[in-house]
Amino acid sequence: MPSVHVNDVDIAYDDNNQESDGPPIMLVHGFPLDRRMWEPQIEALSDEFRIITPDLRGHGESQVTPGPYTMDLLADDLKGLLDALGIPKVVLGGFSMGGYVVFSFYRKYPERVNSLMLLDTRPQPDSEDAQKGREDMAQLAEREGASPIAERLIPRLLSPNTVANRQDVVDTVTTMITQCPVEGIAGDLRGMALRGDSSDLLPKINVPTLIIVGDQDAITPPAESHSMAAIIPNTKLVEVSDAGHISNLENPDEFNHAIHDFLHVH
Repeated sequence: MPSVHVNDVDIAYDDNNQESDGPPIMLVHGFPLDRRMWEPQIEALSDEFRIITPDLRGHGESQVTPGPYTMDLLADDLKGLLDALGIPKVVLGGFSMGGYVVFSFYRKYPERVNSLMLLDTRPQPDSEDAQKGREDMAQLAEREGASPIAERLIPRLLSPNTVANRQDVVDTVTTMITQCPVEGIAGDLRGMALRGDSSDLLPKINVPTLIIVGDQDAITPPAESHSMAAIIPNTKLVEVSDAGHISNLENPDEFNHAIHDFLHVH
């Protein structure tokens, strides 16, 4: 497991197919998951493309630090990783909270981005009620650990069909959540509650952009992705069928096909 010390934290990552001639791709996981969520994409795409998958601080095999983990802080960690790897520009993709980090990264470091992939995510900040819900969940994790977080999140993260019939996906997601350090869960939640509105950034995005959303995504519904696609120039939108929020695990074939086509055009 390689790791680098950047921005006062040890960041673990995988770096597949470093010999690829194409632009490197960095995929940023969501809350409260880790880089293992990208295994179907690495399996399908890394023969052709260089794919870098970091564990954000407080997740997977990366170092745990005190929270909150603001989106700007996580974006700075990613920049430090790219600097350490000597990579000037990437195709940058972020899932859910990872998408919030991608918005922050693009605002701060647009010159480092070749193209964007916004994956089951949204630009809007939390409402006051959502911020309170984040704090309640952070305190629940600190009191009782990660297991009740998994129990609460699984029915929202996955489609009803996946929950009922895809025990392999349920187990994969449950494992990632229950193995996430409590400090990481709380750090994410409090950091997401603090994030600003990225809506003003959308019309300023001047790189090719792929938006992917599960057609049954209950957390970032398809209508929100369509709204983003109407504002961002040079955008392609793909709805993944039979998939909830974690569309890359629920229907990896369609998800991978969308990324493959996008990378070949851009």
